[in-house]
Amino acid sequence: MNPLPVQRASQLECHGPQTQWLVEDLWTEQAVGILGGEPKCCKSFLALDVAVSVASGAACLRQFPVRRSGPVLLFPAEDSLPVVRQRLEGIAAAAQVPFASLPVQVITAPSLRLDRAIDRERLTHTVQQQHPVLLILDPLIRLHRVDENDATQIAALLSFLRELQRKFQLAVMLVHHARKDSQSSRPGQALRGSSELHGWGDSNLYMRRKGPQLTLSTEHRAAASQDHIPLQLTQSGSVVALQVVDRTSVPPPEAPPSPTERVRQALAQLQQPIPIQQLQKLCGIRTAKVCSALAELSNSGQVVHDARGYQLKLSLPVSRPIDP
Repeated sequence: MNPLPVQRASQLECHGPQTQWLVEDLWTEQAVGILGGEPKCCKSFLALDVAVSVASGAACLRQFPVRRSGPVLLFPAEDSLPVVRQRLEGIAAAAQVPFASLPVQVITAPSLRLDRAIDRERLTHTVQQQHPVLLILDPLIRLHRVDENDATQIAALLSFLRELQRKFQLAVMLVHHARKDSQSSRPGQALRGSSELHGWGDSNLYMRRKGPQLTLSTEHRAAASQDHIPLQLTQSGSVVALQVVDRTSVPPPEAPPSPTERVRQALAQLQQPIPIQQLQKLCGIRTAKVCSALAELSNSGQVVHDARGYQLKLSLPVSRPIDP
């Protein structure tokens, strides 16, 4: 039996291939990945901005250069076609590119189910006919009826999209929801469903909102990532589009509260003792962290415990001498 080939580490090639970008710093060429975020975080606006930029060659968000332009194929499963047209036309105006000749092809079928063989076949034929450099599917939840928490079921769907990418040498952007109130999690870990979704992406984009402030974070398998790029949705007349905000005018994001602070805040809202199990559900953190936080708060005298559960210790008023 022939042994496997080996080579001394010092004799390996010094220079590998450079990162090839579809949109510089945002999406690598022929990458599959997720554009994720909680509801109402302007994920669809960002997806359409990427579509316009790749189709036209104009910089995405007026800042990130396009390194390979070409046709884009888009399936918007939630928004009406007139709304999609209005948004695309507004973004094209913001990017100062002609809308009428923009090579963005919109799939107008009322539904597309990637868990059905006939729909996978129809999408494959459409990609073969249109030759897009980018396929955008928005959002994942409207594209199937499988259990997103079942790794086996979701992996089969993602494998089809990976096969599509490899067969036709295109990029695939899949818009997907994150869990609500997921600010304390890493963006990729906040995606709804199986961890297969996070691991699948070569390039991932994450939108987050804190109050009025939108931020964009990037994650790449073979390139450096960026965090907390500030964005805002602006309107000028009928033109509505995202744009990057000057970082110097935006305060740095506040650090998320510690588990101890989250437990203390939860107890402060209650008028009676609460068991650990209910407190864990209220805080959304692991039971071990809840117990550790309660121990810390108990040692500092902030929490009392009885048979019913835990409660913040009530502050007694300070007595003052009565003036004679």
